[in-house]
Amino acid sequence: MAETKKDKQWFTVARVFFLLIVIPLSLMAILIANGIFKLGVTVKAGTVNVLDQKAQEEIKLRAVNTANEIASFLMERQKDLLIAAILPASDAAYRQFIRENKKPLWIRENGKVSSVPTYLYAEMALTDRAGNELIKIVNGEAVPQAKLKNVSKPADTTYKSEAYFAAAKGLNRGEVYLSPVTGWYVNRADFAKGKRFTGILRMTTPVFDRQGFTGVLTLALDIRHLAGFTDHIIPTQTGQVFEADASTGNYAYLVDNRGFVISHPSDYHIAGLNADGSAVPALTDKDAAEMTKRGEEVLNLNQLGFLDSSLPQIASDAAAGNAGVKTHKAGGQTKLAAYAPVKFFTKETPPPGGFGWVGMTLDVGQYNELAIAASRNIEKETKSWTSTIIIILVTSIILLFLILALLARGISRSIEAEVPEEAIEAAKLYDDEDEDDDK
Repeated sequence: MAETKKDKQWFTVARVFFLLIVIPLSLMAILIANGIFKLGVTVKAGTVNVLDQKAQEEIKLRAVNTANEIASFLMERQKDLLIAAILPASDAAYRQFIRENKKPLWIRENGKVSSVPTYLYAEMALTDRAGNELIKIVNGEAVPQAKLKNVSKPADTTYKSEAYFAAAKGLNRGEVYLSPVTGWYVNRADFAKGKRFTGILRMTTPVFDRQGFTGVLTLALDIRHLAGFTDHIIPTQTGQVFEADASTGNYAYLVDNRGFVISHPSDYHIAGLNADGSAVPALTDKDAAEMTKRGEEVLNLNQLGFLDSSLPQIASDAAAGNAGVKTHKAGGQTKLAAYAPVKFFTKETPPPGGFGWVGMTLDVGQYNELAIAASRNIEKETKSWTSTIIIILVTSIILLFLILALLARGISRSIEAEVPEEAIEAAKLYDDEDEDDDK
């Protein structure tokens, strides 16, 4: 009977201890662990979202700043042309003008990259009212009279297809005609051998005297100076590089108001001319496979809907004068593209889109490595805290049960010590009588 009472006492104490301490402690630990886990998931998702948003804002801002720099640069070139129009019409004056207008270009020679002051203008020329060249400066030197031509005929122009004389002839004093970027096309094979696109952006204005129109003056901007604003940019880096690598998915490019790419790390995407002056056509869904096989891959963003519908949307939004950010697919990569219009306006490049737009892309997968690394660290910390809590909980329960055993044993001894011996003997006698009655 005494042993039965001890067992009952033990069970009663254990049950009270379990209900009042172990269960609440366990529930609290579970709630804390679950809270930490959910917090980790929330912070992990928030970290990725914040980094994505930050990336979008940063790349967009950089695109806008670059576009504004290009617009300012073109405005300066327009001023140069109007200043040149009032210079004395002589070889010496024009040569001096060309030689005084230089800008550093990054050049690679003998495996080394260096910054070399280079003429801004590849050409400067003055014609009479019929289109006959009177003075022409090429690469800082005067062209002999015997080699001057009549540029009213597009076939006799530098690139065998230019119509700048006719376009400028009909302008008023102080107005400027801006040609498309013009140069010989560089295909994929030539690019792989080290050849790079060279060309011009021609600005032309009419010249007048007291009797009226006397001819046109033209400045041909070396396109490398324009391309330099985007060629050296990697959107994920603050510094500049000599040449970005398009295969990484992180680069900048420049598009004109027609949608043609005019600056790109892969020069075979830049619009150019065949040897006869005809334009190399841009890729379309009908001929993309054939032209790519030939290594001719001119890109016009307005025609690339067959690759991703977002590409023409980007071109359309930029042409509307808007800056923005969109994702699209290209070459099996998911890319984030930021774009901003170059707000330089002429008759040929009217508002709201102006001259064209700057595009910057980054490979979402590569850029998100930072976000993924951060989220992994958070996940690691969450698991560590959860494991720690579980260990603490299990250890605490074991310790509590040990304490419970000691406590119950102490309580039992206390009860025995407080009950008189007579009561214990009577209880034993009562138990014996009960056993005899049962028999």
